[in-house]
Order: sequence, then structure tokens, then C-alpha cells
Amino acid sequence: MTLSSTQPHPSRPASGPSARRARLAVAGLLMLSLVPVLAGALRVGEVVAGDVGPDDARFLAAPVPVLLHIAAATVYSVLGALQFAPGLRRRHNAWHRGAGMILVPAGFVVAGSGLWMTATYDMPAHNDAGLAAVRTVVGVAMIAQLALAVRALVRHDHRAHGAWMTRAYALALGAGTQVVTLFPMIVTGTTTAWVNTLLMTLGWAVNASVAEWVIVRRRRS
Repeated sequence: MTLSSTQPHPSRPASGPSARRARLAVAGLLMLSLVPVLAGALRVGEVVAGDVGPDDARFLAAPVPVLLHIAAATVYSVLGALQFAPGLRRRHNAWHRGAGMILVPAGFVVAGSGLWMTATYDMPAHNDAGLAAVRTVVGVAMIAQLALAVRALVRHDHRAHGAWMTRAYALALGAGTQVVTLFPMIVTGTTTAWVNTLLMTLGWAVNASVAEWVIVRRRRS
């Protein structure tokens, strides 16, 4: 499944500033994925070892959704970043299609397990009902975007397919941006529920805005 609406002509390989920008974009996405991927690996280790803190006891009591979420999010974020590399798509189109067949199911698992955890886990005090509502909206939106991406591909509308995949990927990468948006709360030691909800929501909003900017820029080019 493609995350781009256009395919460069094989006789005109990408080079120069545009190729450098594409490589920088992929590197940036991989770096944005790094912190949540490492945090997820640490969480898996804790759950497997049965060594979790009081605030994370829910993961030990019901490990299936969190383990599914971490595994799918790791695959989705890393493999999804590589789909933004136009040279890789152009030279290895079979790989590009094969990766897409992994990406879409992984994306559904990311969103579905996120909704599962939101609905069933007892969250810490600083995760209030407002954040649960935002997480539900994000999860449902991601599922809808992935479904629309598949529908567009079936109709051979590659431009729409790429746009919907980009939007879904942006929401899935919210955890990476939230490391930045939550930094003031971490520094000040503030754990107010409404501040946490605001900064978490800001992370998803930033990613969604950047995704729309990327989509509009593609259309103009």
C-alpha cells in the first residue's frame, strides 16, 4: 500500500534537493518512531518479567491488548516511514506492495488495540475522561482512514489512497510527537489531568496538520 500519491517516472530518477528532502523526511520519521518503539520494548520486557509499577498493573492483569499494540505499532511506524522513500518505491515496487500488505493490517491492529485499551483499562488519575474521548476519536478516525485507503486502492485511485494512508500514519505516530508536546509537563512535574489531555491532543493535532500540509503539497506538485 502506498503512502504517496505519485510514482516518479523510471527514466527520471529522483536526485538533487528533492531526493535529499525525501531522505531527510524518512530519517525524521524513523527518529520520531524511535522513542515510542524503545519505550514499547521496555514495556514488553516489564510485562513478560511481571515487573510493573502500581500505575501499570493493568498491563500485567490484561497483557494481550498492550502487547498487540506495541508489536503492531513498531511494525507500522518503521515500515510506514520507509514507504515515504520514493527511490525505494520506484526501484522495488514489489517490495512496496508487499510492505503495504503488512502495513494495513498492522494499522488496524494499532487502532483496534488502542480502542480496546481505552475501553477496558483502568487508567491513572491524570488520564481523565476527556483523554479517553480523544483517544476514541483518534482510534475510530484511523480505522476509517485505513478503510478509505483500501477502498481508494480497489478503485485504482492512487492519489486518494496515498492521502488516506498518510493521514492514518500521522495519527499512529502521535506517540512520537507527544514526547515533545509533553516535555513541559515532564520538566515541571505537573500531572494535572486537563494539562495532560491538552498536550496529548496537541501531539495528534500537530501530526494531522503536517499530514494535510504534505497532501496539499503533493497535489500542487
